[in-house]
Formats: sequence, C-alpha cells, structure tokens
Amino acid sequence: MINRFEMKSMAKKQIKGNIGILFVCHFIISLVAALAAPIGFLIMPSFLLSTAMIYIALTQSARPLVGDIWKGFNLFGKAFWLAFITGFFTFTWSLLFIIPGIVKGFAYSMAPYILADNPDMTAREALRESKRITDGHKSELFVLMLSFIGWTLLVPLTFGLIIIWLAPYANAVFANYYIAMKSDK
Repeated sequence: MINRFEMKSMAKKQIKGNIGILFVCHFIISLVAALAAPIGFLIMPSFLLSTAMIYIALTQSARPLVGDIWKGFNLFGKAFWLAFITGFFTFTWSLLFIIPGIVKGFAYSMAPYILADNPDMTAREALRESKRITDGHKSELFVLMLSFIGWTLLVPLTFGLIIIWLAPYANAVFANYYIAMKSDK
C-alpha cells in the first residue's frame, strides 16, 4: 500500500520554489490548446506526455524549464496512439456498464508516465505496463483522486487562482505515485 499522505508531502516539497515556472508551463499548454481547439485532439497527447516528463524529472530534483513543454512532441506518434488506444479501450469497457470503464481508466492512468519514462516503449507496451503496475493499486488511485475534490471545489471560489498551486501539486502527487508504483512492482 502506497501512503498518499507521504506522496502529497513529497509533492509539496518538490513544487516549492518551482510554482512559478510550473504555472507558466501549464498556462502556455492551456493557451495553445485553447487557440488550437480544432486540432486539440492531435496536440494534447504530446502535451500530456510533456507534462508527465516534467513531473517525473521534478521527482528526481530536476528544475523544470518552459521549453520542456515541447519534449512530448519528440514522441508525437506514440503519444497520439497511446491517447487513441487508451480512449478506445476505456470507451469499449464502458459499454459493458460504466464501472468497468472507470476501473480500466485507472488501470491505464499511468501509461503516459510510463511512456514518458521509457520513450523506447511502444504505446501498447506502456498501456500493458500501466495495467501491470496499477494492479492492486486502483482503489488507492480512486481514493487519491477523491482526495482532490475539496481543492477542485475551491477553483471557482478563488476565481481560478488556486490553479496556480493546485495544477503543479496534483501533477507532482501523481508523478510520485507513479514512481512509487513502479518501485513496488
């Protein structure tokens, strides 16, 4: 069992002193995604991979740079294919009822981190590895996601300003969870 409180504590330490640059990274990605809305389905998988790369590096004490938001585009094809097959399989499982789709969503949730951490893998291998490392951890991931509901409810109450801290914090927590699951298996 992975201690989510420990993961959150580590994330707070990792983002300290990096909030500004992490917010700028998130802001640029959001801005580009909004401006490129018609082709968002093409570029967002690479940005998702870039985000995973940034936060995995952060768990290893690397300082993030704004230019890091483009690193995922080096794996554009793999990132797109991973997003496509993840969406397809999750949707297919959801057809059986909603619950299997949710469970599979958690099973596939670490695939972007795995691909970011192992760029030589194929998208299918990253998806398979995600299923393997999340085995026995899906309920923990569910509770971890639920633990962010209170913070998410504060977004409109703070006119979105809490996102400056919340986006880096949540991403760092999930990156730490990935590292812990990887080590656990």
